[in-house]
Amino acid sequence: MTPRPSARGLGPRHDDRRRTFPPLAPREAPDGRFAGTWWGNAWVDALEDTALDPARLARGRAYAGRGHVDAITVTPGRVVAYVHGSRPRPYHTEIRLRSLGEDGWEDFLDEVTARPDHLAALLDKDVPHAVGAVAGLLPAPGDLIPDCSCPDDGFPCKHAAALCYQSARILDEDPFVLFLMRGRGEQELLAALTRRNAARSAAEASAAAPALATVPARAVLTPPADDSVPRPLPPLPEPLPVPTRPGRPPAFPPDPDAPDPVALDLLATEAAARAHAFLTTGQDAVASLSPWQDAVRLAAAHPGSGLTASTRALYRDLADALDRTPTDLARAVAAWRQGGPAGLDVLETPWDPPAGPFDRARPALLATDFPAFRPWRNRLSTRSLQLRLGRDGLWYGYESDTDREDWWPRGTPDADPVGALSALLGG
Repeated sequence: MTPRPSARGLGPRHDDRRRTFPPLAPREAPDGRFAGTWWGNAWVDALEDTALDPARLARGRAYAGRGHVDAITVTPGRVVAYVHGSRPRPYHTEIRLRSLGEDGWEDFLDEVTARPDHLAALLDKDVPHAVGAVAGLLPAPGDLIPDCSCPDDGFPCKHAAALCYQSARILDEDPFVLFLMRGRGEQELLAALTRRNAARSAAEASAAAPALATVPARAVLTPPADDSVPRPLPPLPEPLPVPTRPGRPPAFPPDPDAPDPVALDLLATEAAARAHAFLTTGQDAVASLSPWQDAVRLAAAHPGSGLTASTRALYRDLADALDRTPTDLARAVAAWRQGGPAGLDVLETPWDPPAGPFDRARPALLATDFPAFRPWRNRLSTRSLQLRLGRDGLWYGYESDTDREDWWPRGTPDADPVGALSALLGG
């Protein structure tokens, strides 16, 4: 097969709401990743996390790598192409996804124009992680709906998988294609960004800068006429006001010779938040945490639920550093999100509670027709439900597959065991 030109070489034919990209040249992914950018890989992850048949995915990846996907046309909510299979006539294949709503676009515009480096990165065809975190912009598992004229009813079939993999390469080249998929063309977005940025700049220019008290240097450094009389020092200026929120770090563009930009952004954001808390309260709540507790706290503060490649990498690296598994960390994160340090203690430390609330819990549960629970230390368990009494006096709900003893934190802690179980059951 004759190699076809790349998308970068020819450039797409397009109006603002329709872009058509020529077929991409066949290629193999030497590192095992079909996309080269974090947002391209987020697109691939959304496909792979939803697919029901890994074998079809593998064949679709091979089709994409061998250049079986013809020109790709992108319009709001749709990605369409003909994909060559085993038959002479190619199949009409498409990927559908929801457009981003008005509120989502407002969040996107606010996020980009809030920081000049974000706008500069976007114009340089780079998507800062903070911009990518706008809800509904990047695809989530189940967000990509495949359709194909082939007789295969797989979800997705290998032709739709090939189109999705090849689309990731287009997203690598130009992230504005992702914005078009979500409903806004490049020129439309740039015009909105220009208006929003101009309005923000005008508002900032019109805001009066706070008057800062000053001390003339001569008042301090000029010696007095009579050396025997010490000159009193002028009063120091008032300290600057404490900002209302922590500062945000700059964008960290990817560089093969630099540390992971996700890790850098996380650490810089964390340092700013701790500095701001210390400045406003005089205390550093993180200083008393153990390395494991701090790792759990960091992972719990990271957006997402472990589905994206960046989140999985974060979990893996934090777990490896502390000789734990990513599953250990994911379970601990669920406990931290349930109850903070107290929730993590409930997960990891069984204890013997004194007589009183624990002894009264079983009769209270039986009186409300909940199933009989068997006690063990601070825990009451059935075959799939569990309540744990924390040292803070709250009951924490847990669930497991029946008879698996694989307990995961669920629900909201409650001082009443019946209330905790009701929250666990969604009642």
